[in-house]
Amino acid sequence: MDADDAVTPLRPLLFSIAYRLLGSVMEAEDMVQETYLRWQAQDSAAIASPRAYLTTVITRLCLDQLRSARARRETYIGPWLPEPLLTDPGRSPADAAVMADSLSMAFLVLLERLSPLERAVFVLREVFDYDYAAIADIVDRSEAACRQLASRARRAVTERPPRDTPAPEVGMGLARCFLAAAGGGDMAELMAVLAPDVTWTSDGGGLPGVARRPIRGAEAVARFVFGLNRLAPPGAAARPVSLNGGPGVLVEMDGAPYAAVALDVDGDRVRAFYAVVNPLKLQGLH
Repeated sequence: MDADDAVTPLRPLLFSIAYRLLGSVMEAEDMVQETYLRWQAQDSAAIASPRAYLTTVITRLCLDQLRSARARRETYIGPWLPEPLLTDPGRSPADAAVMADSLSMAFLVLLERLSPLERAVFVLREVFDYDYAAIADIVDRSEAACRQLASRARRAVTERPPRDTPAPEVGMGLARCFLAAAGGGDMAELMAVLAPDVTWTSDGGGLPGVARRPIRGAEAVARFVFGLNRLAPPGAAARPVSLNGGPGVLVEMDGAPYAAVALDVDGDRVRAFYAVVNPLKLQGLH
């Protein structure tokens, strides 16, 4: 079997696993490329299941990457958020629901609570529906240990309160309403789209002028958004986009990404904003 014939159809799966494990578009692409190189170095005829082999390789590569990333994130200035990912807003309702559950910024932020091994087991089991026997082979642990890891991870991740996730078109409409209210400077109009306990979290990687602590409460967030509008550099333009399977806003300068804001929506209100301003994390949006 030609290497490309086996790997190319599996690239979307490999990227999906790596992105959910690492929260980084660029690193996920690097892991896919490294997996591909390792496949090329093997005698493919001796590999019974290319899918199982490739999944094992990329998961183990991501585990190594996660362990080194944890040390780097301890010294990161301000909140750390995953890299935003542009997604297709025209997916079917069923696909959109699955994506919103497993790809959202809110979900990926929760995954940061887990150890690398817990995260790998949880993602393989809950997102990609691997059975415990397969997961045990992939992470080189016993089935019993994998069940325990999944149980601990599940308890940590399901602490998030349930939410009413709207249809994609409703979420995008809410993003447009938010932009209109923010641009118009109408406090009442903006407050109408914010949940009372809304939060705004910014990831600027130490950039000056970027909030280094989450902002909480509808009035505080509204005033912060109006302040951002007043301080926006000339030429900045914002438009609604689909980010991580849900509504978002992309701010561009001269056609290049300047900030990406994912909206965590509950019914007809925004419950949380996740704003990525660190330019290193916006490279995957070009």
